[in-house]
Amino acid sequence: MDLSVLAGLPAVDLLLEASKPLISQYGKSEVVNAIRLELANVRSQIKAEELLRPPQPNQIIETVERQLRVRYTNSLRPVLNLTGTVLHTNLGRARLPDIAVEAMSIVSKEYSNLEYDLSSGQRGDRDSHIETLLRDITGAEAATVVNNNAAAVLLSLAAIASGKEVPVSRGELVEIGGSFRIPEIMSQSGCRLVEIGATNRTHLKDYRNAITKDTAMLMKVHTSNYEINGFTHSVSDEEVATLAHEHDLPFMTDLGSGTLVDLRRWSLPYETTVQDTIRAGADIVTFSGDKLLGGPQCGVIVGRKDLINSIKAHPLKRALRVDKMTLAALTEVLKLYLDPDRLSQTIPAIRDLSRSIVSIKNDAETLGLSIQIPGYQVGVCQTESQIGSGALPTHTIPSFGLAIVPEDGKNRSLQALEHAFRSLPTPVLGRIHDGKLIFDLRCLNHPAHLVDQISLLKL
Repeated sequence: MDLSVLAGLPAVDLLLEASKPLISQYGKSEVVNAIRLELANVRSQIKAEELLRPPQPNQIIETVERQLRVRYTNSLRPVLNLTGTVLHTNLGRARLPDIAVEAMSIVSKEYSNLEYDLSSGQRGDRDSHIETLLRDITGAEAATVVNNNAAAVLLSLAAIASGKEVPVSRGELVEIGGSFRIPEIMSQSGCRLVEIGATNRTHLKDYRNAITKDTAMLMKVHTSNYEINGFTHSVSDEEVATLAHEHDLPFMTDLGSGTLVDLRRWSLPYETTVQDTIRAGADIVTFSGDKLLGGPQCGVIVGRKDLINSIKAHPLKRALRVDKMTLAALTEVLKLYLDPDRLSQTIPAIRDLSRSIVSIKNDAETLGLSIQIPGYQVGVCQTESQIGSGALPTHTIPSFGLAIVPEDGKNRSLQALEHAFRSLPTPVLGRIHDGKLIFDLRCLNHPAHLVDQISLLKL
């Protein structure tokens, strides 16, 4: 190793003097640390004889600038969801309406009456901001909100069934994502799961035979992400509710995704609504806020007032409660449900799900003509969109998109293209299928967001 190469490295003070714009942007302490780290890295390379001459000061500063820019770039970024899955769990599920985003911004910048009753001047209840709306919309007696639906199930069981038994059909013991399963959540709540029936067939007598003096409630679970077909039988909510009430037991239903409106008005299959479940006799209903509802991530619990009061009084409620921004967003989304005739214009999730196939096809044909990528052929294709997040798991929606094929036919070229789109300033996410990169355009509301980035592709 030539020690003169090490001696030729610029001093920290010299590099700092030339880094005033970086200091103005990131602060002196951050720039000093970044310079020292880079100099240490260069010294290691010199000692390993990977560098035969010291880099110039401007080269070191350029490297430091790149590192600081990466460090200060928010890793949580907007993306274009062209995967064909509307409520994509990995991509944040439902997009919020502008009015909900504005409400979040307002309460995040100022103090608010989150838990303060302005009329009495006393401590208030944060659920009061959404409870009246949820009662009016669902027909339930009371409501509360926690941070997601798994938490809603956990809290409800902990408050009502801890130390006691809860019968559930074997066909409803689902995994709800991230390897979390209903039996595990029930175990953590302190209740004891009693498996009844078979995977494909459960009868009312199975519930009846499972009731003992240790039974806390009867429970049904919406089967997210799959359906059982063929030789099947399940018991309706009405039947289970009637049986539960005959034995003075509460009946709880976990709807999973949960919807507050009949989806058939947009030619989508029927999905049990929260209102239908309440009318069927459910005493507790849990559902997600960020799936078909189209709101922020949260878990909503509605039902009988005495049971909701017990749930709200449980110590876990404080650990699982939502913040002011979630409440502000949820409030505005629920207000939109007071005018159900306009939901396809006001709720982005419903707008995407109900979007006209003609509109999507027109976008695909226009983009197919305007997008050119050297070494690749771009064409229009028919495809199928999925709702996602466990909602209507076997149903797809006809859609149109772009199919991009490498001219050399090599999978390596296809992977390179997919990576290049993911590396754009606003990453573009599609799916690779049958030798093509498919961009489903159902969720692309502004085609310019795609077109304007094509020139930035690095292949």
